[in-house]
Amino acid sequence: MSISTALTALEDATGVVIPVYFHADTNPALGRQLLGDTVQLFVREVTDPHAIYLSVDGSTVGATIADQVAATYGVQVVKSATNQGKLGAARQGVQALLVAEQWRYVALIDQDGDHFANELLNFVRCAEHVRTILATDQIIVLGNRLTRHRPLGFLRGEQEELANRVLLDALHYAAAINDRPLALQFANGVDDLPDFHSGYKLFSRATAAAVFCSEPQLAGCSASAYYRHAVEAVMTVEAVLSGATLATVSRRTFDEQPISIFASLNRSQLAADMIIWPCKRLGVPGRFVEQWLTNHLHRLLLGTLLPQGRDELIAIRNHVLTAFNRPLPAEAAQGEIQRVPFL
Repeated sequence: MSISTALTALEDATGVVIPVYFHADTNPALGRQLLGDTVQLFVREVTDPHAIYLSVDGSTVGATIADQVAATYGVQVVKSATNQGKLGAARQGVQALLVAEQWRYVALIDQDGDHFANELLNFVRCAEHVRTILATDQIIVLGNRLTRHRPLGFLRGEQEELANRVLLDALHYAAAINDRPLALQFANGVDDLPDFHSGYKLFSRATAAAVFCSEPQLAGCSASAYYRHAVEAVMTVEAVLSGATLATVSRRTFDEQPISIFASLNRSQLAADMIIWPCKRLGVPGRFVEQWLTNHLHRLLLGTLLPQGRDELIAIRNHVLTAFNRPLPAEAAQGEIQRVPFL
């Protein structure tokens, strides 16, 4: 696979969708700067600015900012009437993009400027490599952050590590049950734990259609769990269920995110839903989920921050156990995380 082939695939056959949402109290100047900087950089990577869609998630402030940025850079805007969550905006944007037939790949990025446009070529090169080696048109490429803790902070970095570890368990479980081994040869070159909850993803056209144009699968969870909390897990799980090969590329981030919508959500419920939805969607019995939590909680450094970090992990565990109708630990063990006696 030549670099010329990858460059052509990026410049002429890759569309970009950017979900847009800003709180009503967002400083409009800051919003324009963040979204404008993001769009300006991605416009440089594609031949036609119309390859980039700003998908506004029902926000008056976001709609105004998106219109201003679109007028400056010539990109396209689609808007939903109501605020549904990132997944709703992503679905709307990808569906609009796929109306045109020329897009071989669809990149999904966040509005916050933390996804660097110059690295998109690496995603496309990786996808082209997988496409060539396996002769497949079903691919998802995850942007593995070099660190999750630095951009997210210690707490959210630990929460995402827990969610990633359980999701990997769940994907292996589903693979075994469905007699279809989970292919990870393109996803574990550096880190054995794929960054499933990274917001920087690339989909082949067939995979994008399967993920974003199919009927929503809430799997018995709330709309908030599906559209807001577990959004990255939804994209990954539905891609894998559709037959996509999972691949990863390393990517950089800012040392600290300039803005984060997720940071304002209920953090323990957010982390729990990142575990609950994929496990329910993949048909994992509650006893397995309970054991996976037991397996992973003690290895997280968050549990060494007493009592706050331990309490955060226990709150996540209890949300998940309740969702799967598993009994909570006896009162004497409520505040404990099972662990080895010494290291």
